Amino acid sequence: MILSPRLEGFLFLLGFGLCIPAANWLIGNAGMVCAPGGPCLIPVAPGLMAPSGVLMIGLALILRDLVQRRLGLGWAAGAIAGGTVLSAFLAPPALVVASATAFFLSEAADLGVYTPLQRRGLTRAVLASSAVGLVVDSVVFLWLAFGSLDYLAGQVVGKAWMVAAALPLIALMRRRDERLGLA
Repeated sequence: MILSPRLEGFLFLLGFGLCIPAANWLIGNAGMVCAPGGPCLIPVAPGLMAPSGVLMIGLALILRDLVQRRLGLGWAAGAIAGGTVLSAFLAPPALVVASATAFFLSEAADLGVYTPLQRRGLTRAVLASSAVGLVVDSVVFLWLAFGSLDYLAGQVVGKAWMVAAALPLIALMRRRDERLGLA
């Protein structure tokens, strides 16, 4: 069964929106180590830890690109605005500014990179925009939340794992779109 592009877009939008509460829940509740008053950490590489919410943020960057591909730039911009509000609403009080600011700036950077590249290839656009978005999110969040970039490498690697895991699916989607004349 093949879903219509519009229905796919709304499913991507739903997934994007669900990444925000999932990231907020994970950062405070799931990890190998949970620091008192701090994030729960997961291993993302040998000797490298990151706050557990990084997995959902990496996925959100990809889903935002797919919302734009299926529903258009206006929906993607609206998703960023709505996601920023949701992020601020769901973040622990001490992390509201860091969470909302990092979310907005990283998703806006993702949109700014993805939009001109999308015509040159979906996989390339998703990879490049996600790379920029995950670095922006990591730097802004860590600096505003903790005044430190101590977990920067782990944040970048954790989000990059989600991007890497999604790229084969993005390539399949691109090939299917070409076969169906949607590309």
